[in-house]
Amino acid sequence: MMNQNSCYLGIDLNDSYAMVSYYQLNMDEPETVGTIAGSERYHIPTMLARRKNIGMWYYGEEAKKMAKTSEVICVDSLLRRAVAGEIISINGESYDAVELLALYLRKLMELPQKLGNASELACVVLTVDRLTRENMETFWKVAAKLELSSERFMVVDHKESFYYFALSQQEQLWLHDVFLFTCYRNTICSYDLRRDVRTRPQVVSIHESTGQMLREDRDQSFHELLSKAFENRVISTVYLVGDGFDGEWMKTSLDFMCRGRRVFLGKNLFSKGACYAAMAREKGEAWPCIYMGENEMKFNLSLKVRDHGKVAFYNLVSAGKNWFEAGGECEVVLSGSPEVDFWKQLPNSREAKIETLELTDLPCRPDRTTRLRITAKPVADDKIQIEIKDLGFGECFRGTDKIWKYTMVM
Repeated sequence: MMNQNSCYLGIDLNDSYAMVSYYQLNMDEPETVGTIAGSERYHIPTMLARRKNIGMWYYGEEAKKMAKTSEVICVDSLLRRAVAGEIISINGESYDAVELLALYLRKLMELPQKLGNASELACVVLTVDRLTRENMETFWKVAAKLELSSERFMVVDHKESFYYFALSQQEQLWLHDVFLFTCYRNTICSYDLRRDVRTRPQVVSIHESTGQMLREDRDQSFHELLSKAFENRVISTVYLVGDGFDGEWMKTSLDFMCRGRRVFLGKNLFSKGACYAAMAREKGEAWPCIYMGENEMKFNLSLKVRDHGKVAFYNLVSAGKNWFEAGGECEVVLSGSPEVDFWKQLPNSREAKIETLELTDLPCRPDRTTRLRITAKPVADDKIQIEIKDLGFGECFRGTDKIWKYTMVM
């Protein structure tokens, strides 16, 4: 739980720069910070620099300025190099790129405190354009080096960050569908957020468009793109993110967007969305929606158990959780026949499918004298690896350590 002086930190990270936002209990919304107090230059280059023969590391804009001198060794593209597992040689010394990325992020994590805004980090949330098995493994290595446990560290992609940002605003801003357009250089992409109001909790999906190049007449080209995207749709809010929207080239397109819709322009939506992601995780079941993106589990997996004489469901894997991080484990005492029933349920359905796994070659024992360890680990967003291990029952019935494995799909 947060206290008054702690904060949630959201970091939007790519290979060129990072943006940092933080949130405390006394704030109305997250605030974005740069390396200089009072400045609105929020892009912090993803770069480290060190003077030759001096051990102190510099980062961000300061490192970028120092890189122009010959006395300085500079390391850029920290994210790409860390994911690639590079070993970087500097003045005869070898550095693991994961270590350098962790060093860079540690300096970002110190920003709110340096600016006098917080004393303790409750949770750090990274957001990146895409999540892959490779970059997730890198981020967990970084978290270990930063001594951040799974309760204090989280990774989401930009779509999920947008989801948390949009649904943390006033309700009238997401009463109907919500659009986000990004524009970098001359390429437009869009995220289209919809809620299924028939389900409890509501299931939210986001459709992403592939990048489209704007023509020479950018305003007219964007207007045509908007007209097609908004056709036969009721839209509450439009968000615009990216350097490509700088300048005053939007005339016809902006007029079209503002007809019955709220429009917001900015560059720090993803880092703020990362803060909101941490806040939503703390709310737990009080958060009203489930996001079903490409990285989220597509079904719930539960066991029906008897706990202190009452029948209950024990949830092993929850729909809507990032499958890279999801998983569950429990120990149960077997009663009845040598088999285990698993309950599979889609988040938008009240019906559940029951799948029974038979424990072949399990030793014959009296009822309730077999203890099992059941582990569920997702291997895809719609596939879970099940492992069941025979632990026996104390000194009376020795466990065989026999393991049954099964892959479960919806």
